Amino acid sequence: MSRVGKHPIVVPSGVKTSMEGSVFVARSEKEEFRFPVPDTVKVSLEGSKISFTGAGKDKKAKQMWGTVRAIVNNGVLGLATPFYSRVELVGVGYKASMQDKNLVLQLGYSHDVVFSIPEGISVKCEKPTTILVGGADKRKVGQAVRELQNLRKLEPYKGKGVIKEGQHIIRKEGKKK
Repeated sequence: MSRVGKHPIVVPSGVKTSMEGSVFVARSEKEEFRFPVPDTVKVSLEGSKISFTGAGKDKKAKQMWGTVRAIVNNGVLGLATPFYSRVELVGVGYKASMQDKNLVLQLGYSHDVVFSIPEGISVKCEKPTTILVGGADKRKVGQAVRELQNLRKLEPYKGKGVIKEGQHIIRKEGKKK
């Protein structure tokens, strides 16, 4: 039985929630969060609280109960205060800049890498080597950060690459004579 799923979600002020068929919808003044709820989980909206129950006694219902509650909780809280993640470019000549609605990265390749920003995500270059990725959906923010990291993977010998803030770099020792 899920311990996470038992706790109801308290909806912050400024966020409106509703169910459209089997899709959970939360709206703020600026953004909207949608999540298709599987048949194995039942959602009940009571005033400013959202409760979740498993629709059956099978294993799938028990697995999805807490997962759906956590995803919906992140979506509702993200509408009130957006989630942010900071990415650092570590390497000689590595830079980032905004060009229209695209992020242009210089990552040591012979060409610039153009990263198109996904819908619902905001990207800001704080410094030439620091990028701030934010948005209401925690999963989309994490996915955007992961796509940025895949543009130049971390190189363990020199410690170069695209690194999420707080990520520990495990350095390897090079060849010895």
